[in-house]
Amino acid sequence: MANVVVVGTQWGDEGKGKIVDLLTEHADIVVRYQGGNNAGHTLVVQGQKFIFHLIPSGILHVGKKCLIGNGVVVDPEVLLMEIDRLKTQGLEVGPHNLVLSEKAHIIMPYHQRLDHARERAKGAGKIGTTGRGIGPCYEDKISRCGVRVVDLIDPETLKAKVEHNLKEKNFLLERFLEDAPLDAAEVYDRYRQMGEHLRPLVGNVSLLLAEAIRKGQNILFEGAQGTHLDIDHGTYPFVTSSNPVAGGACTGAGIGPGKLNRVLGISKAYTTRVGGGPFITEALDADGEHMQVQGAEFGSTTGRKRRTGWLDAVVLNDSVRLNGLTGFAITKLDVLTGLDPLKICVAYDLNGKRLQNVPASLSALEQCQPVYEELPGWQEDLTGKRRFEELPEEARRYLRRVEELTGIPIQIVSVGPDREETILLANPFTG
Repeated sequence: MANVVVVGTQWGDEGKGKIVDLLTEHADIVVRYQGGNNAGHTLVVQGQKFIFHLIPSGILHVGKKCLIGNGVVVDPEVLLMEIDRLKTQGLEVGPHNLVLSEKAHIIMPYHQRLDHARERAKGAGKIGTTGRGIGPCYEDKISRCGVRVVDLIDPETLKAKVEHNLKEKNFLLERFLEDAPLDAAEVYDRYRQMGEHLRPLVGNVSLLLAEAIRKGQNILFEGAQGTHLDIDHGTYPFVTSSNPVAGGACTGAGIGPGKLNRVLGISKAYTTRVGGGPFITEALDADGEHMQVQGAEFGSTTGRKRRTGWLDAVVLNDSVRLNGLTGFAITKLDVLTGLDPLKICVAYDLNGKRLQNVPASLSALEQCQPVYEELPGWQEDLTGKRRFEELPEEARRYLRRVEELTGIPIQIVSVGPDREETILLANPFTG
């Protein structure tokens, strides 16, 4: 029995969905523990594309149980649409394979309206939020006025909370943000109906996990976004509103830290970022365009073009420390084919001072310059490789250098988007 956490080690979009899909074969239960539908996983299985926003990608495997933890903020409309879409693709979703935590918070329409209106008001200073209402929903959670799943399926509580919350939200929308108000009766009726559709899926995720642990089952925890979008440890304020780090699995799913056995960090062979915020290794040249085009770097949730750049070992080493990583999965190694030389940022230069960690000060971080180490590239297509020894020597050297810089072994290497285009060096569930 082993419990494994999969975390992004950059700014999200590292390919966690594919790795979770791969590891689900060895898991009995897959748990999503934070974030909302501002995240997205795209998987290609036997040529068929699947896109996930809330449901763990482990749903593709027959006989596995997928759980949405209390740390997730749930847009019920998106969840129901995702269930319907999977059904059209031949995947039946129901209580037998999906459970929604009764303690998860619900994204309401006023959260989305506030998100968009605030971002418009910021103008050039906008953060780059997806506008899905994630941040405002987490605000209500912390302010203790949020609507939880257990409220969504209780009509009286739902009605009282909607009416109470809209008094404040409509005041903000109309008087401060110059936007139109929402009608409480319409919101209540719409969400009451969605609650009824979701009722069969609602359960106590923490209790289910405790029972699974007693039975000796393997559990896989997946987060959304990445370490450097963490609300506490990321490049604040250009961050998400929750804790993607491995510790978030404990609070976001209801499990004690002593029950977690291993933490697998996912990193692209280069770096990408969506939205605003400092990006020290961003490549605004032909190399960056190569990564963007060859890597098809568009967000699966928003469709936004991702910023691209070289691998940043400073960012990775912060992630090693913050998550307690026991292994790495390197994705999209194939995208680097044709680039020569390759670069890895091994330190930051801040006005002549060498830094090995990401500074907390945004102004200091914006002044940092990358200190690069160059390695030879390769020209050979990697997508058909299935063993580490089959990779070109330059690719193997690149991966070994990542291990040297971080002190963490690479356990998985992805050389293409399809499930089979993967090299498994070590299974996190077995060692």
